[in-house]
Amino acid sequence: MEKRLRKRATAAVSCSHRIIWIRMKPLRQSSSILTVISRRTANNGLGSKPAIYKRRRMMALTMGMNTGSSVDGIDVVLCEIEMDTDNQPKAPKFLGGATYEWPKELEALVRKCYSLEITLPELARLDYAVGALLADRCRTFMQENDIDYHDILALGVDGQVTYLEQPKHDIIDSMTQEQKEDWIGRWYNGPYPCGFWLGETSIISSLTNINTITHFRAADHVTGGNGGPLMQYFDYILFRHQEEPVMTLNIGGIANAHLAQKDRSQMYAFDTGPGNTMLDYTAKKFFGVSYDKNGEISSRGKVNEEVMAQLLSHPFFDRPIPRSPWLTDFSFGYADKLFAQFPQVKPEDFMKTFAHFTGEAIVRNMKDNIPKEQLEKVKVMYASGGGVRNQTIMGHLQEIMPYDIRLTTSDEIGIPAAYKECIKFATLAFASINGVADNIPAASHSGMYNILGRIHYAPWRAKGIF
Repeated sequence: MEKRLRKRATAAVSCSHRIIWIRMKPLRQSSSILTVISRRTANNGLGSKPAIYKRRRMMALTMGMNTGSSVDGIDVVLCEIEMDTDNQPKAPKFLGGATYEWPKELEALVRKCYSLEITLPELARLDYAVGALLADRCRTFMQENDIDYHDILALGVDGQVTYLEQPKHDIIDSMTQEQKEDWIGRWYNGPYPCGFWLGETSIISSLTNINTITHFRAADHVTGGNGGPLMQYFDYILFRHQEEPVMTLNIGGIANAHLAQKDRSQMYAFDTGPGNTMLDYTAKKFFGVSYDKNGEISSRGKVNEEVMAQLLSHPFFDRPIPRSPWLTDFSFGYADKLFAQFPQVKPEDFMKTFAHFTGEAIVRNMKDNIPKEQLEKVKVMYASGGGVRNQTIMGHLQEIMPYDIRLTTSDEIGIPAAYKECIKFATLAFASINGVADNIPAASHSGMYNILGRIHYAPWRAKGIF
C-alpha cells in the first residue's frame, strides 16, 4: 500500500492544449485514507499522470475554472482542500491544470457584448452556450485525467464577465438607512453596482453532474461592495497566519493588487489599471502575434514620454478609491485613439510605453489605496497571471517598487502563477458550498460578510425521485 501511495507524478503536456501536473508529496499511511480515486497511468511519451487520493473526511477534491476578459483561453484546475480548525479552508493543494481554447464563433459574440452590439435573443442563447462550453471543457479535463464526478465536491467558475458597473461609494456612504431600505432604488437609477456574466449555472451543473457555484460578485454587490477583485479572500486563506502583511498582484487583462494579513479588517484590494489588454491588442495589430512573448517586442522599444503623460492623466485616476476600470477605459478603441494622436511613435515604442505604464499604474495605486504605515511593513509581493511572463513589465515594476518590496511570483509558495485565478475559484467554491463567508468587506467596501455565489446542485444528488 505504501509503495502505491508514494507514487510520483511527472509532467504531462498535450499538443492540443496545455496540461500541467505537479509532483505530489508522499501521503502518510493511516486509517484516515478513505479511497483511491484514480490511479490510471497513461504514458504519452513524456511521463504519467498522477494518482489522486482522498485522504480525510474534511478534505475534498474541488475544481476551479477561469476565463478572463481577454477571451484567450479557459483554464481548469483540480485542487485538494481541507477545512481548518478555525472553520476556514486551509491553503489548497494544486494537483493539476489545463488550458483550452474558445471556439472562434463564441469568442466573436462575447466581444460583441463588450461593445454593446448584441441583441437580446443572441445574448440569451449565448448565456446558455457559454455554460455548455464551460461544462464541455470541464468534461474534457475529467476524461483526460480519469476523474469521476462523484468524487468532486464542487466546481467554482465566475462565468464570462461581459459588463460591470462599479459602485458610487461616495453616494452610498452618504445614504440614510431609510434610503438603503429602498431595495429597488439601490439599482434602479441608483448608486449600487451591477454586472453580467455569461454561463448559466444550471447548464454547467446539469451537464457535468457536479455541484457548481458561479456569479460570485453579486452577493457582495447587495450591500454596495465592489464584488471584485475576488482574490482577497484567497489571499486571506493563504496568508492569515503570517505576522506581517503580504502583497499580491495579478496581471491579467486588467491588473489588480491586494494587501493580505491575518486581520481581515485591515485588508485592501483594488484594480490598478490595464495589465495586458493594450499590449495584446498592439502586438496583434502591428506584429501579427497574440501577445508579447516574454516581453521581447516591448524590450526593443523606447518609452515615449508624451504618450506616458497622456496615459497617466486618464480619468480613471481621478475616481475615488478603490478604483475599478472596465474594458472601455483601456479598450482597443482607447489604444487606437492613441495611435492616431501620436502617428510618429513606432509600434515597439508603444509596446514599451504600455508595459511601463502597467507598472507605473500598479505603484501609483498601491500608494493611493494603502496607508503608508501599512505599506512600509510589506517585504514581498507575489505576482501571478499571464503578465508575469512579460519581463519588460516585471523588470520595470521591480525598479520602481517602493520600500524595497521584493517582487516574485506565486510559484514560490506553491501556487502556479498561470493558474492562481483558477485556484481562487476552487477555493471560493469550497468555502461557499460549506457555508463559509468568503468576501472581505474591508477590501470590497461591502456592508456585511456574505456567502458568495449562485449554487446549483448536481443532479445525481437529487432526492425524492423514487
